[in-house]
Amino acid sequence: MKITTIPLEEAIGLPLAHDLTQIDAKNHKKSARFKKGQVITEADLETLRGMGRENLSIMEMSPGDVHEDDAARQLGEALCGDNLRLMEPSEGRCNLVAESSGILWYLAETVNRVNQDPDWVLSALAPHRPVLAGQVVAGFRIRPLVMEDYRVERAVAAVRGSKPFMILPFMPLKVGLITTGKEIVDKKVEDAFRPKLLEKLSRLNGSLMGQRFCTDSLEQISEAIAAFLNEGADVVICTGGMSVDADDKTPGAIRSRCRKISFQGTPALPGAMLMLGWAASPEDGRDVAVIGAPACVAFDERTALDKLLPFVFAGIEPGDLVRRWGVGGLCEHCQTCHYPACSFAAGS
Repeated sequence: MKITTIPLEEAIGLPLAHDLTQIDAKNHKKSARFKKGQVITEADLETLRGMGRENLSIMEMSPGDVHEDDAARQLGEALCGDNLRLMEPSEGRCNLVAESSGILWYLAETVNRVNQDPDWVLSALAPHRPVLAGQVVAGFRIRPLVMEDYRVERAVAAVRGSKPFMILPFMPLKVGLITTGKEIVDKKVEDAFRPKLLEKLSRLNGSLMGQRFCTDSLEQISEAIAAFLNEGADVVICTGGMSVDADDKTPGAIRSRCRKISFQGTPALPGAMLMLGWAASPEDGRDVAVIGAPACVAFDERTALDKLLPFVFAGIEPGDLVRRWGVGGLCEHCQTCHYPACSFAAGS
Protein backbone atom coordinates (compact mmCIF):
# COMPACT_ATOMS: atom_id res chain seq x y z
CA MET A 1 0.00 0.00 0.00
CA LYS A 2 1.20 3.48 -0.85
CA ILE A 3 -0.07 6.70 0.75
CA THR A 4 0.08 9.90 -1.27
CA THR A 5 -1.08 13.46 -0.52
CA ILE A 6 -3.04 15.16 -3.28
CA PRO A 7 -5.23 18.29 -3.65
CA LEU A 8 -8.78 17.97 -2.41
CA GLU A 9 -10.41 18.14 -5.86
CA GLU A 10 -8.25 15.30 -7.19
CA ALA A 11 -9.34 12.93 -4.42
CA ILE A 12 -12.83 12.23 -5.81
CA GLY A 13 -13.32 8.48 -6.24
CA LEU A 14 -10.29 7.57 -4.10
CA PRO A 15 -10.12 6.01 -0.57
CA LEU A 16 -8.86 7.95 2.43
CA ALA A 17 -5.74 6.71 4.17
CA HIS A 18 -6.74 8.04 7.63
CA ASP A 19 -9.77 9.07 9.69
CA LEU A 20 -10.60 12.78 9.47
CA THR A 21 -11.86 14.32 12.71
CA GLN A 22 -14.51 17.05 12.77
CA ILE A 23 -14.72 19.33 15.84
CA ASP A 24 -18.14 20.52 17.02
CA ALA A 25 -17.17 23.53 19.17
CA LYS A 26 -20.80 24.37 20.00
CA ASN A 27 -21.48 20.97 21.59
CA HIS A 28 -17.89 20.40 22.77
CA LYS A 29 -17.56 17.19 20.76
CA LYS A 30 -15.27 15.72 18.17
CA SER A 31 -15.72 12.64 16.03
CA ALA A 32 -14.37 10.96 12.93
CA ARG A 33 -16.47 12.61 10.23
CA PHE A 34 -14.71 10.63 7.51
CA LYS A 35 -13.33 7.13 8.06
CA LYS A 36 -10.16 5.64 6.65
CA GLY A 37 -10.93 3.73 3.49
CA GLN A 38 -13.97 5.90 2.75
CA VAL A 39 -14.23 6.83 -0.92
CA ILE A 40 -14.47 10.59 -1.42
CA THR A 41 -17.36 11.93 -3.51
CA GLU A 42 -17.96 15.35 -5.01
CA ALA A 43 -20.69 15.93 -2.41
CA ASP A 44 -18.05 15.58 0.34
CA LEU A 45 -15.90 18.47 -0.87
CA GLU A 46 -17.90 21.28 0.78
CA THR A 47 -17.81 19.51 4.17
CA LEU A 48 -14.08 18.89 3.83
CA ARG A 49 -13.41 22.54 2.99
CA GLY A 50 -15.43 23.51 6.08
CA MET A 51 -13.09 21.31 8.09
CA GLY A 52 -10.13 23.28 6.76
CA ARG A 53 -8.93 20.56 4.39
CA GLU A 54 -7.09 21.52 1.22
CA ASN A 55 -5.21 18.26 0.70
CA LEU A 56 -6.00 14.64 1.51
CA SER A 57 -3.90 11.53 2.14
CA ILE A 58 -5.08 8.87 -0.29
CA MET A 59 -4.47 5.12 -0.17
CA GLU A 60 -3.26 3.22 -3.21
CA MET A 61 -3.50 -0.57 -3.01
CA SER A 62 -0.54 -2.64 -4.15
CA PRO A 63 -0.75 -6.07 -5.81
CA GLY A 64 -1.31 -8.70 -3.09
CA ASP A 65 -2.89 -6.24 -0.65
CA VAL A 66 -6.21 -7.20 1.00
CA HIS A 67 -8.43 -4.40 2.31
CA GLU A 68 -9.42 -4.62 6.00
CA ASP A 69 -13.09 -5.28 5.15
CA ASP A 70 -12.21 -8.15 2.82
CA ALA A 71 -9.76 -9.61 5.34
CA ALA A 72 -12.38 -9.55 8.10
CA ARG A 73 -14.99 -11.08 5.80
CA GLN A 74 -12.69 -13.96 4.80
CA LEU A 75 -11.90 -14.81 8.40
CA GLY A 76 -15.56 -14.48 9.37
CA GLU A 77 -16.68 -16.94 6.72
CA ALA A 78 -14.22 -19.49 8.10
CA LEU A 79 -15.26 -18.86 11.72
CA CYS A 80 -19.03 -18.86 11.24
CA GLY A 81 -20.61 -22.19 12.19
CA ASP A 82 -24.08 -23.43 13.08
CA ASN A 83 -26.67 -20.94 14.38
CA LEU A 84 -24.42 -17.92 13.82
CA ARG A 85 -24.72 -15.02 11.38
CA LEU A 86 -21.80 -13.08 9.91
CA MET A 87 -22.42 -9.33 9.85
CA GLU A 88 -21.10 -7.24 6.97
CA PRO A 89 -17.86 -5.38 7.78
CA SER A 90 -18.06 -1.90 9.27
CA GLU A 91 -14.85 0.12 9.57
CA GLY A 92 -12.89 -3.07 9.10
CA ARG A 93 -14.68 -5.04 11.80
CA CYS A 94 -16.95 -8.06 11.42
CA ASN A 95 -19.13 -9.57 14.13
CA LEU A 96 -20.58 -13.02 14.67
CA VAL A 97 -24.14 -12.84 16.01
CA ALA A 98 -26.10 -15.67 17.63
CA GLU A 99 -29.21 -16.66 15.68
CA SER A 100 -30.59 -18.71 18.57
CA SER A 101 -30.19 -18.86 22.32
CA GLY A 102 -27.81 -21.57 23.45
CA ILE A 103 -24.24 -22.32 24.46
CA LEU A 104 -21.37 -20.66 22.64
CA TRP A 105 -18.99 -23.41 21.58
CA TYR A 106 -15.47 -23.01 20.20
CA LEU A 107 -11.88 -23.93 20.97
CA ALA A 108 -9.95 -21.24 22.81
CA GLU A 109 -6.83 -22.32 20.93
CA THR A 110 -8.46 -21.16 17.68
CA VAL A 111 -8.57 -17.60 18.98
CA ASN A 112 -5.04 -17.77 20.35
CA ARG A 113 -3.71 -19.11 17.05
CA VAL A 114 -5.15 -16.23 15.02
CA ASN A 115 -3.93 -13.64 17.52
CA GLN A 116 -0.35 -14.88 17.21
CA ASP A 117 -0.18 -12.39 14.34
CA PRO A 118 -0.16 -9.02 16.17
CA ASP A 119 -2.03 -7.37 13.30
CA TRP A 120 -5.06 -9.63 13.77
CA VAL A 121 -7.63 -8.91 16.46
CA LEU A 122 -10.01 -11.78 17.23
CA SER A 123 -12.00 -11.27 20.44
CA ALA A 124 -14.84 -13.45 21.73
CA LEU A 125 -17.03 -14.10 24.72
CA ALA A 126 -15.81 -16.91 26.96
CA PRO A 127 -16.46 -20.37 25.50
CA HIS A 128 -19.14 -22.68 26.86
CA ARG A 129 -21.29 -19.88 28.26
CA PRO A 130 -24.97 -19.22 27.57
CA VAL A 131 -25.85 -16.52 25.06
CA LEU A 132 -29.11 -15.07 23.75
CA ALA A 133 -30.37 -14.83 20.19
CA GLY A 134 -29.15 -11.57 18.64
CA GLN A 135 -26.11 -11.32 20.92
CA VAL A 136 -22.68 -10.51 19.47
CA VAL A 137 -20.40 -13.40 20.44
CA ALA A 138 -17.19 -12.49 18.58
CA GLY A 139 -15.63 -9.55 16.76
CA PHE A 140 -12.55 -9.47 14.55
CA ARG A 141 -10.53 -7.17 12.33
CA ILE A 142 -7.01 -6.34 11.24
CA ARG A 143 -5.19 -3.38 12.78
CA PRO A 144 -3.76 -1.90 9.53
CA LEU A 145 -5.92 -0.71 6.67
CA VAL A 146 -4.60 -3.46 4.41
CA MET A 147 -2.77 -6.75 4.90
CA GLU A 148 -0.73 -8.96 2.61
CA ASP A 149 -2.83 -11.74 1.11
CA TYR A 150 -0.57 -14.51 2.41
CA ARG A 151 -1.13 -13.36 6.01
CA VAL A 152 -4.88 -13.37 5.51
CA GLU A 153 -4.66 -16.86 4.00
CA ARG A 154 -2.54 -18.02 6.94
CA ALA A 155 -5.14 -16.86 9.48
CA VAL A 156 -8.00 -18.41 7.53
CA ALA A 157 -6.09 -21.69 7.24
CA ALA A 158 -5.50 -21.68 11.02
CA VAL A 159 -9.25 -21.41 11.59
CA ARG A 160 -10.20 -23.97 8.97
CA GLY A 161 -7.83 -26.44 10.62
CA SER A 162 -9.96 -26.23 13.76
CA LYS A 163 -13.66 -26.29 14.60
CA PRO A 164 -15.67 -23.15 13.76
CA PHE A 165 -17.62 -21.11 16.28
CA MET A 166 -21.15 -22.41 16.79
CA ILE A 167 -24.20 -22.06 19.01
CA LEU A 168 -25.63 -25.25 20.47
CA PRO A 169 -29.30 -24.24 20.85
CA PHE A 170 -31.37 -24.85 23.96
CA MET A 171 -34.00 -27.55 23.55
CA PRO A 172 -37.59 -27.25 24.87
CA LEU A 173 -37.18 -29.70 27.74
CA LYS A 174 -39.83 -30.65 30.29
CA VAL A 175 -38.64 -30.50 33.90
CA GLY A 176 -39.97 -32.34 36.93
CA LEU A 177 -39.13 -30.77 40.32
CA ILE A 178 -38.79 -32.89 43.48
CA THR A 179 -38.55 -30.89 46.70
CA THR A 180 -37.29 -32.84 49.69
CA GLY A 181 -37.39 -32.13 53.40
CA LYS A 182 -39.83 -33.09 56.15
CA GLU A 183 -39.98 -29.47 57.25
CA ILE A 184 -41.36 -28.51 53.82
CA VAL A 185 -43.77 -31.47 53.66
CA ASP A 186 -45.07 -30.51 57.11
CA LYS A 187 -45.39 -26.89 55.86
CA LYS A 188 -43.13 -25.54 58.58
CA VAL A 189 -40.92 -24.05 55.87
CA GLU A 190 -42.08 -22.72 52.52
CA ASP A 191 -40.36 -23.89 49.33
CA ALA A 192 -38.38 -20.96 47.91
CA PHE A 193 -36.85 -22.66 44.87
CA ARG A 194 -39.79 -23.08 42.48
CA PRO A 195 -40.00 -19.36 41.48
CA LYS A 196 -36.22 -19.27 40.98
CA LEU A 197 -36.41 -22.35 38.77
CA LEU A 198 -39.19 -20.84 36.66
CA GLU A 199 -36.98 -17.79 36.00
CA LYS A 200 -34.11 -20.05 34.95
CA LEU A 201 -36.30 -22.15 32.66
CA SER A 202 -37.65 -19.04 30.91
CA ARG A 203 -34.12 -18.32 29.64
CA LEU A 204 -33.48 -21.93 28.64
CA ASN A 205 -36.59 -22.70 26.57
CA GLY A 206 -37.75 -25.12 29.27
CA SER A 207 -41.05 -25.74 31.07
CA LEU A 208 -41.99 -27.04 34.51
CA MET A 209 -44.27 -30.07 34.19
CA GLY A 210 -44.91 -30.49 37.91
CA GLN A 211 -43.58 -30.55 41.47
CA ARG A 212 -43.58 -33.33 44.05
CA PHE A 213 -42.77 -33.06 47.77
CA CYS A 214 -40.95 -35.81 49.68
CA THR A 215 -39.67 -36.36 53.18
CA ASP A 216 -36.02 -37.31 53.62
CA SER A 217 -36.77 -40.88 52.57
CA LEU A 218 -34.68 -42.63 49.92
CA GLU A 219 -37.69 -44.71 48.86
CA GLN A 220 -40.02 -41.69 48.49
CA ILE A 221 -37.49 -39.67 46.51
CA SER A 222 -36.69 -42.66 44.28
CA GLU A 223 -40.39 -43.26 43.61
CA ALA A 224 -40.91 -39.57 42.78
CA ILE A 225 -38.05 -39.73 40.26
CA ALA A 226 -39.60 -42.85 38.72
CA ALA A 227 -43.01 -41.15 38.50
CA PHE A 228 -41.58 -38.20 36.53
CA LEU A 229 -39.68 -40.58 34.25
CA ASN A 230 -42.93 -42.44 33.52
CA GLU A 231 -44.65 -39.13 32.75
CA GLY A 232 -42.09 -38.25 30.08
CA ALA A 233 -39.82 -35.79 31.89
CA ASP A 234 -36.64 -34.75 30.07
CA VAL A 235 -34.99 -33.46 33.26
CA VAL A 236 -35.66 -34.23 36.94
CA ILE A 237 -34.30 -31.86 39.58
CA CYS A 238 -34.18 -32.97 43.22
CA THR A 239 -33.53 -30.17 45.70
CA GLY A 240 -32.21 -30.57 49.24
CA GLY A 241 -30.76 -33.51 51.08
CA MET A 242 -27.46 -33.35 49.17
CA SER A 243 -24.95 -32.93 52.02
CA VAL A 244 -22.86 -35.64 53.71
CA ASP A 245 -25.28 -35.65 56.66
CA ALA A 246 -26.51 -39.17 57.48
CA ASP A 247 -30.13 -38.02 57.13
CA ASP A 248 -29.62 -36.76 53.57
CA LYS A 249 -30.88 -39.46 51.20
CA THR A 250 -31.16 -37.65 47.85
CA PRO A 251 -27.83 -38.85 46.36
CA GLY A 252 -28.71 -42.48 47.13
CA ALA A 253 -32.15 -42.07 45.55
CA ILE A 254 -30.60 -40.60 42.39
CA ARG A 255 -28.11 -43.45 42.18
CA SER A 256 -30.94 -45.98 42.54
CA ARG A 257 -32.62 -44.70 39.35
CA CYS A 258 -29.64 -43.73 37.17
CA ARG A 259 -27.66 -45.94 34.82
CA LYS A 260 -24.71 -43.53 35.00
CA ILE A 261 -23.46 -40.83 37.39
CA SER A 262 -21.54 -38.05 35.61
CA PHE A 263 -20.36 -36.38 38.79
CA GLN A 264 -21.14 -35.73 42.42
CA GLY A 265 -19.53 -32.52 43.62
CA THR A 266 -18.17 -29.55 41.67
CA PRO A 267 -15.37 -27.00 42.27
CA ALA A 268 -17.83 -24.09 42.10
CA LEU A 269 -19.25 -22.03 44.97
CA PRO A 270 -22.03 -21.89 45.94
CA GLY A 271 -23.29 -25.32 44.92
CA ALA A 272 -20.31 -27.62 45.50
CA MET A 273 -22.62 -30.58 46.34
CA LEU A 274 -24.27 -30.56 42.89
CA MET A 275 -24.83 -33.97 41.30
CA LEU A 276 -25.73 -35.18 37.81
CA GLY A 277 -26.89 -38.65 36.78
CA TRP A 278 -28.55 -40.09 33.69
CA ALA A 279 -31.59 -42.35 33.79
CA ALA A 280 -33.19 -44.22 30.91
CA SER A 281 -36.64 -43.08 29.81
CA PRO A 282 -39.16 -45.94 30.19
CA GLU A 283 -40.79 -44.72 26.97
CA ASP A 284 -37.92 -44.86 24.51
CA GLY A 285 -34.71 -45.41 26.47
CA ARG A 286 -33.38 -41.91 25.85
CA ASP A 287 -31.17 -40.26 28.46
CA VAL A 288 -32.95 -38.20 31.10
CA ALA A 289 -30.86 -35.90 33.29
CA VAL A 290 -31.43 -36.36 37.01
CA ILE A 291 -29.91 -33.51 39.00
CA GLY A 292 -29.29 -33.32 42.72
CA ALA A 293 -29.31 -29.63 43.67
CA PRO A 294 -28.08 -28.62 47.14
CA ALA A 295 -30.19 -26.44 49.42
CA CYS A 296 -28.29 -23.27 48.43
CA VAL A 297 -30.23 -23.14 45.14
CA ALA A 298 -33.26 -21.92 47.11
CA PHE A 299 -31.42 -18.98 48.64
CA ASP A 300 -28.55 -17.90 46.37
CA GLU A 301 -29.28 -16.06 43.13
CA ARG A 302 -26.67 -18.05 41.19
CA THR A 303 -25.12 -21.41 42.01
CA ALA A 304 -23.34 -24.28 40.27
CA LEU A 305 -26.79 -25.35 39.05
CA ASP A 306 -26.79 -22.28 36.77
CA LYS A 307 -23.52 -23.50 35.26
CA LEU A 308 -24.94 -26.98 34.64
CA LEU A 309 -28.42 -26.29 33.27
CA PRO A 310 -27.27 -24.70 29.97
CA PHE A 311 -25.27 -27.85 29.21
CA VAL A 312 -28.25 -30.07 29.90
CA PHE A 313 -30.59 -27.95 27.77
CA ALA A 314 -28.07 -27.90 24.92
CA GLY A 315 -27.83 -31.69 25.02
CA ILE A 316 -24.21 -31.75 26.21
CA GLU A 317 -22.63 -34.16 28.67
CA PRO A 318 -20.30 -31.74 30.54
CA GLY A 319 -17.82 -34.49 31.37
CA ASP A 320 -14.37 -33.30 32.40
CA LEU A 321 -15.34 -29.64 31.91
CA VAL A 322 -16.92 -29.77 35.36
CA ARG A 323 -13.49 -30.20 36.93
CA ARG A 324 -12.45 -26.87 35.35
CA TRP A 325 -15.30 -24.90 36.91
CA GLY A 326 -13.06 -23.72 39.72
CA VAL A 327 -11.56 -21.11 37.36
CA GLY A 328 -14.14 -18.32 37.51
CA GLY A 329 -16.36 -20.58 39.59
CA LEU A 330 -16.57 -18.37 42.69
CA CYS A 331 -19.76 -16.31 42.50
CA GLU A 332 -19.14 -12.71 43.59
CA HIS A 333 -22.71 -12.20 44.82
CA CYS A 334 -22.86 -8.83 43.07
CA GLN A 335 -25.40 -6.38 44.45
CA THR A 336 -26.96 -6.33 40.99
CA CYS A 337 -26.63 -9.72 39.31
CA HIS A 338 -25.34 -9.47 35.73
CA TYR A 339 -25.40 -13.21 34.97
CA PRO A 340 -24.61 -14.47 32.36
CA ALA A 341 -22.36 -11.46 31.63
CA CYS A 342 -19.81 -12.58 34.21
CA SER A 343 -17.00 -15.07 34.74
CA PHE A 344 -19.31 -17.35 36.77
CA ALA A 345 -21.34 -18.07 33.62
CA ALA A 346 -18.38 -19.47 31.68
CA GLY A 347 -18.49 -23.24 31.35
CA SER A 348 -14.76 -23.77 31.86
